[in-house]
Amino acid sequence: MDFSLNEEQKLLQKTVRDYVEENIGPKARELDEQGHGSRETMTELMELGVGGVFIPEEYNGVGMGFLERALVLEEVSRHSAGIGIALMTHHLACAALVDFGNEEQKQKYLPGLATGELIGGLAVTEPGGGSDIANHKTIAVKEGDKWRINGRKCFITNSHLADVVIVTAKTGTDEKGRTQLSAFIIPADTPGFAPGREENKLGLRGSSTGDVVLTDCVVGEEALLGEEGKGLRIALKTISETGRSGMAAIALGILRGCLEEGTKFAKERELYGRPLANLQAIQFNLAETKVEYEAARLLLHSALTLKDQGVRCDVELAMAKYYATEAAVRAAKRTIDLMGGYGVIEDYPVGRFLRDAVSSIPAGGTSEIMKIIIANSLVR
Repeated sequence: MDFSLNEEQKLLQKTVRDYVEENIGPKARELDEQGHGSRETMTELMELGVGGVFIPEEYNGVGMGFLERALVLEEVSRHSAGIGIALMTHHLACAALVDFGNEEQKQKYLPGLATGELIGGLAVTEPGGGSDIANHKTIAVKEGDKWRINGRKCFITNSHLADVVIVTAKTGTDEKGRTQLSAFIIPADTPGFAPGREENKLGLRGSSTGDVVLTDCVVGEEALLGEEGKGLRIALKTISETGRSGMAAIALGILRGCLEEGTKFAKERELYGRPLANLQAIQFNLAETKVEYEAARLLLHSALTLKDQGVRCDVELAMAKYYATEAAVRAAKRTIDLMGGYGVIEDYPVGRFLRDAVSSIPAGGTSEIMKIIIANSLVR
């Protein structure tokens, strides 16, 4: 299997890299310090078309695949993983609409999401447990041709920026008494829909994360995404494929940042009259990060090659997400060790890399959940 990039992919990669290095890199520290999302940065970035990189061309998208999306997220997250996760979550709304929306819904929302006119979000997690999707407390009650929704979602990225949010809610139970969920497309200006508390996060601080509160939020039948009662499938597919591949790509960006910053420092910093890079211990440090970056990249790119071919790859994506996010934490700590006292000075980005890497682990499912998915594929 050939994982080399074609010319179109290389051009996309270079275009995003050049833009990010000029426009996002210089203000990455500022974005981190302000601690919340930037609509201006997001909309300007999406003018490149990256908001709709996998949206079909008939809806103003670029019409590329999920491998290309991973290239975009890596380049953005090399400098700002916070902006990376904001863009990744925007893609969650896009993917849910592409996969499950009817033609009217696609025509209404996808063009704006593709161009950045609209920012998207996905609201699934609740205070009772992020991975326990079936145990929902948010409830949608059918009233004639309307749905009345009440509940609260937490840890929602783009909570205070999104213009349109895909929300899951309990709409009944099946014959065995199991919760049935449905998914709804809710514009942020819908009465009864509002952002709540905004969280002050350890990392990924260039994004807005907080509560989404629904209080007697009434929407029409046209807001129902997919079939009634199929919301669990919509949530799981969107999170397991688009969410986890996105977090793995963000971790790749952090890994590459560690590798590049560590190498640069080792070549420029002198100790006892010669560059740090001449010391074998420093070389071992860099080699470990290089191996982990390449291993994570190959895990993700091979999984996304399957996805773009229409092959089921949830286990492969769980492996990529687990390995890449954990490796990013190890690489950030390793790079801080390499830099010594300079590693904990905020003038250098490696402290931010560590905070971002740690914060990437719970997003889209913790490492323990990933290991359960991987193990179950072996023993079931």
